[in-house]
Amino acid sequence: MLSYRHAFHAGNFADVLKHSVLHYVLNYMGNKDKGYTYIDTHSGAGMYKLHDQYAQKTGEYKQGIEKLYDADNLSPLLEEYVALIKQLNQGKPLSVYPGSPAIAHFHGRKQDSARLFELHKSDAALLTSFTENWRQAQVMITDGYKGLIRQLPPTTHRGVVLIDPPYEIKTDYQKAVKAIIDGSKKFSTGTYILWYPVVTRSLIDDMEASLLDSGIRNVLKAEFCMKPDSELYGMTGTGLFIVNPPWQLKGLLEDALPQFQSLLASENSNEASFTINQMVEE
Repeated sequence: MLSYRHAFHAGNFADVLKHSVLHYVLNYMGNKDKGYTYIDTHSGAGMYKLHDQYAQKTGEYKQGIEKLYDADNLSPLLEEYVALIKQLNQGKPLSVYPGSPAIAHFHGRKQDSARLFELHKSDAALLTSFTENWRQAQVMITDGYKGLIRQLPPTTHRGVVLIDPPYEIKTDYQKAVKAIIDGSKKFSTGTYILWYPVVTRSLIDDMEASLLDSGIRNVLKAEFCMKPDSELYGMTGTGLFIVNPPWQLKGLLEDALPQFQSLLASENSNEASFTINQMVEE
């Protein structure tokens, strides 16, 4: 417990899906002058160096953001995401990768605020340092699930919630869904983004069933798998449940997901697959 460090996985194919969507959602929220609150239940360190020992040990970014960094003819969703990564790298070769707090910081205006939860002491210290000059951000070294409920509804009455646990234990799958269900009872108009890894399909089926039974409206599911489901240990894919997504997001994902298959899974594209499904209508 609490051994997970996202630095090992920064910029991998799961991050590409999660962060391209987050980037779009936060950009969409910024189209209105009224401020919004960003809540991140499992924030991580903020920014990651891809040449450090953690990222180099796994090299997962090489199957993710590195394959897109210099790619041509990207779909609009991926093109905007890669443009963000290039801007944060100051137009130089890829060396740093933004976690979700860094993406929120990029979009944050003076009228927007951020509530960032992180329990891992080392990552919390790095996150605190990262947000030192970000006056609208508050870092809390406490349980993000419990902290989320205390933050709802936000004073802005506009908000984006990212739930991105490490899934070190199987109970995280249902805890993450419960966080959305409980959160929606207090703040039904917020946009909730729940990330999950595809390791054991039955656990994801249970998540989907819980969301369907909850009565929550407007739920979009997007998933990309590098390999078919397997009973062997290891992540074969990644997905998102998105509650109250921007109306254009489904179409943007329909354009982007084929490029996940052709670009990120280029060595085994025949084994890769993707799905996008409006689970529940508005």
